[in-house]
Parts: sequence; C-alpha cells; structure tokens
Amino acid sequence: MRIAETSDLWWKNAVVYCLDVETFFDDDGDGTGDFAGLTQRVDYLAALGVTCIWLMPFYPSPDRDDGYDVTDFFTVDPRLGTMGDLVEFIRAAKDRGMRVIADFVVNHTSDQHPWFVEARKSTDNKYRDYYVWRSDTPPDTSSEVVFPGEEDSLWTRDDATGEWYLHMFAKHQPDLNVTNPAVRNEIAKAMGLWLELGLDGFRLDAVPFFLETRGQPKDQAANLDPHEYLAALRSFVSRRNGSAVLLGEVNLPYKEQVEYFGGPDGNELNMQFDFMSMQHIYLSLARQDARALAETLKSRPPLHPDNQWAMFVRNHDELTLDKLSDGEREEVFAAFGPEKTMQIYGRGLRRRLPPMLGGDAERIRMVYSLMFALPGTPVLFYGEEIGMGEDLRQKSRAAVRTPMQWNDEKNGGFSSAKAADLVVPLVRGEYGPDHVNAAAAKRDPRSLFNFMATLIARYRESAELGWGSFAIIDQPESAVFAHTCSSDGGTLVLLHNFAEAPVKVSGTVGPEDGPRNAFKDAILLDLFDGDSVPLEPDGGFTVELGRYGYRWYRVHRKGDRLAP
Repeated sequence: MRIAETSDLWWKNAVVYCLDVETFFDDDGDGTGDFAGLTQRVDYLAALGVTCIWLMPFYPSPDRDDGYDVTDFFTVDPRLGTMGDLVEFIRAAKDRGMRVIADFVVNHTSDQHPWFVEARKSTDNKYRDYYVWRSDTPPDTSSEVVFPGEEDSLWTRDDATGEWYLHMFAKHQPDLNVTNPAVRNEIAKAMGLWLELGLDGFRLDAVPFFLETRGQPKDQAANLDPHEYLAALRSFVSRRNGSAVLLGEVNLPYKEQVEYFGGPDGNELNMQFDFMSMQHIYLSLARQDARALAETLKSRPPLHPDNQWAMFVRNHDELTLDKLSDGEREEVFAAFGPEKTMQIYGRGLRRRLPPMLGGDAERIRMVYSLMFALPGTPVLFYGEEIGMGEDLRQKSRAAVRTPMQWNDEKNGGFSSAKAADLVVPLVRGEYGPDHVNAAAAKRDPRSLFNFMATLIARYRESAELGWGSFAIIDQPESAVFAHTCSSDGGTLVLLHNFAEAPVKVSGTVGPEDGPRNAFKDAILLDLFDGDSVPLEPDGGFTVELGRYGYRWYRVHRKGDRLAP
C-alpha cells in the first residue's frame, strides 16, 4: 500500500485515543482536569504514537452523566477552561501530527438545558417541539429501559403541564425531537462551529436512539427518513471539512450496522465500533478457545472502501456483553467478573482489562496485539497503555473513569488539589499510582507502555491492517486465532494463542488454488523481535507460539523492498 493512497481517508489506519478532559490532567489545581493541563500532556500522547485524540464531552453540563447531559452545545464547560484553551490544545495536537475529534450528543440534552427549561413551561412554548411529548398515559416500557435499576420507564410525567416526555436514557436527559427541522438546524450549527475551530470529526453517541422517531408527531416523522438524515449530516460535515469523520456508537448485529454505514453506498457513518468482535474476544478469552471470535469475524459483512470498523477491548462505558447468549455471558462473568459488584445491568462488566486478566503480562499483551492486528482502526481508552485498573467503590460506569495516573507522587500527579477536592477519587491498592503510573512505565523498557508504543509503530507501518482484505487461516489448533491481511501485493500473517499452554501452529498462506511455487524462496519476516520462518513453495508454514503467544509476520520474497 503506497502512503499517498492512505492520506485522504486518514482514519482508516489511525490510532485513536479516548480521554476525558476532567480526569486527564489538572493545570490550575482545583481538582478537575482542564484543557490547559491536557495541552501539557500532548507530547506524552505523541510519544506513544497516537494519531487521533477523541475527547469525551467538554460542553457545559450539570455532570450527572459525565458530561453526556449537555446544557449548551456551543461552548466549553467553564470548569475545563475557555474556548481559547480548547483552540490552543487543538493547535498543539495538530502541530504534533494528531487530529482531534469529539463526542457529540445528538439524542438528548440535560433537563437543565435552556431549551427544555422553556419547553416545559407550556404546551405552546416555541421550544416545546424540540422534545418529544405525549398527553396520554404511556404504556409500560420498563422492559425497554437502557439502564435497568436506574429507570423504570422511557417516559416521565412533567408536573408543569401534566404531559409525559420521552427519555431513552435517564429522566434528566430528555430526548430531542430530530423530526423538527429547527432541532436539526441547531445540531448542524453546533457541529459547524466545532469544525471551524479545528475538530476533524465527531464520535456520535447512541446513534440508533437519536434516529428513533418513537412518539414524535406523525406528520413530522413521516417526512423524515432517519437514514437520509444521517447521510445529510455526513454530507454537511464533509462540506465543512473534507477529511472529517463520523464515528458512530451502534451496538447492533452486523446486518443492522451495515445500514448505518449507508449500505452499499457507504454514505452515512464513516466508522462504527465493532461491538460484536469485542464481545466474542472476551468469550474466546474465557474459553481459551479462539473459535468464537473466528466465527464472528467470518460473519462480518464487507464494507464500502470508504467505511471502517473501530476495534477496541475497553471503552468509557460498561463493557457490554449483550450480544452473547445468557450462557455465554455467564462464562465471561465467571472468568472475569465473578462478583456482583464487578457486573453492571446484568449484561456487562465495569472492569478494566489488566485486573480481569489477573495482571498476567503475557496475556494482556496478547490481547492488545490481537486488537491492533484485527482489520480495522484501534481505539484506546486513556490509561490502557500503562495498565490502569478500575475502582469498584465508584458507582456504575464511573469505576473505569478514574484520574490518569502520571507518577507516584501526590494524587498520582493528576492534581495538586486536596484529595477530597478531586473530581473523582484515584484508584487504590495494587493498581493505584504507587504501582501503576506513566512516569515509571516510560522509563522501563519492558513496560506495557513501551510495548504499546512499539505495537502502534508496527501497526502504522502495516497499512494492510487498515486497508487490506481479511482471511482466516485454516489450522487445527482451536486455541489459535490465525489470519491474514493483504493489500496491494503485501500480506501479513498474524497468529495469537488464547491458551496458557504453548502450541505449534501449521497453516498455509494464500489460496489453495494459487500457483504451485508462488512462495518459493519466501519467508515469514517477524515484525517484532523473533526469528523469521521459511515458507514452503505452496505457502505452508509451522510456527511455535508460547503461552499466550503472538506473532506478526510479513510475507517477504527476495528482492522485496523493506521499510527500515
């Protein structure tokens, strides 16, 4: 793959790093992270190899849902700094070759948003139709709530007018009525503002929910095709910034996800998170058997060349397991979250990867090697690169949203404030900053940080992973996930052992019906630090993988030009 061919669709082989400004680094010592602090840490992210920073919501908010309850889409939360501070950060990131995208919450606002404050005053208020109301008593929707145990209905009665408003999430987050052209115009204006200030796109929150037309006026709903609207939003963003990306949160089966890409036209979301493969990675880990993941990826549909999957093993939310069967989910719970306090909503985990794997360094590295090796764009959640753990003392999803651990000094180097004034307490115990921190990790050549930096470098040198075709290598070892990624004449062979026991893997590169001597004098060139492996003329090979072993190889023939 020639580099010139990858430049327009930069996000197809990017390395995305998600962070929350308020928990990353505190510059002014008030206990809350801010944009001035984030700017000071841009060089850290550049050293890791990050190419795109994804900001969680930074808009004004009562902060009842970590900023996803927005009160103003057009400015920065004063706790985090000013618009000028944001622009300075974007400039600093771009100076170091990193792009910046941000969460954009299009499904709902806070109930303290001025629109909703006005809307609830009367049924004929000009902002009433910005939200979704009903005058009749709603049916029982307790089985549909997104957060079981936190809400018991999708509708809440507002005493001011006696009508009910829709909230697919919490009652303090009323749903916007996207069938209203005025709402769609406000969304576009807000996106346009942030693009003008230098953002390179958005991660769209809860996409299927904001395209839901439940309870909305029939005449308006009939005039809005949700997917036409999503395509129009993509078109608008592209007009404002030709290289901007829309990364969507769409936790649905593959067949339905394809619709949100825009089907064969690929003209809606540029990227979507691959929730299906993530969940089956954990099932395969629990079983020490790679077949669940292999079967899932075999079913992954082909995409338009302008579309891409975003690969992850952890994010800022619950680690959802909702697409697994009840029995499969119980297998994962038993292996990685046996205590009820580790589980959430009966369908997921509120843990980070290192504690789930018992701090097993070899197994942790195998999982991250796999994440980067799977076809798609890798997405990291802050702190993953140093092996941060969770804090189960915190409620719900907040367990994995603790402050970044920079060193072993006061407050883990996050803030000079009193511990009681921190926006969120730090992790304690064996995963606290005394044992896990960025300063120590950077100095240790054997650390997870330095492994991750090398992994990122190899990924960035291997365009086949973001652009190439994907194929499973048939081989007899059930514990091994073996696949190829090929593009423009280049082929990578990627092997991962899900089991604790070492294993010998034999397979064949390339189609069985290819030329008989297609691989004469070719080798599998190790991309890390192992020995290269000779290939048989028909592409056959045998490789030994250690305990939770992994290998990245490039098919190399005499005369091929190698990158330095």
